[in-house]
Amino acid sequence: MKEFDQFKNKDEGENSDKKKNQFTIIKDDSTDGHGGYGVGSISLENMTPVIVDPNEEEAFVDMGALHARSKVEKRVRFKPDRFEVPNGKLYWIAWVTVAHREGLPCYYGVAGSELVVDREIRRGYKSMPEHVNQMDKSLKGRFVVEHMDEKSKRILGEYLRDFKPELWENTGQELKDSLGVQ
Repeated sequence: MKEFDQFKNKDEGENSDKKKNQFTIIKDDSTDGHGGYGVGSISLENMTPVIVDPNEEEAFVDMGALHARSKVEKRVRFKPDRFEVPNGKLYWIAWVTVAHREGLPCYYGVAGSELVVDREIRRGYKSMPEHVNQMDKSLKGRFVVEHMDEKSKRILGEYLRDFKPELWENTGQELKDSLGVQ
């Protein structure tokens, strides 16, 4: 576990006997049977957010999206109502999980979440519950991309295929069919 400096107690000598709950990144499987602190925590170690921009016809990895700080999301105030952003541009965050299936590394789960951003007025739309649910589905090995538009699915599929061809080859046909890329 890694301890971040900004969360350290400034008066460590004075309060060192108190238990300190600190923000940690849990790298190992917290459900390995030890039953201690962190059991039931989710590891995002194998998840990568891929931003799909159908306007520019590009896709790119932006790890900041794991904490809602991607290039697309910065300096934008998000609203829960899509109608507050009538002139926004559509983006997708594809939550891509990499794992082993039948002993081979592959794209284990992929789920897309919608973002609408209007840079001019610095407002955007996203549904946080949807993003969390899509991340969960990706972690559980599901492919949830049917709600994405065809152009965005094609861009994502081509990006995943070209990014790591060996992962693409080992991935199930279901994802390839869903994205329309072979």
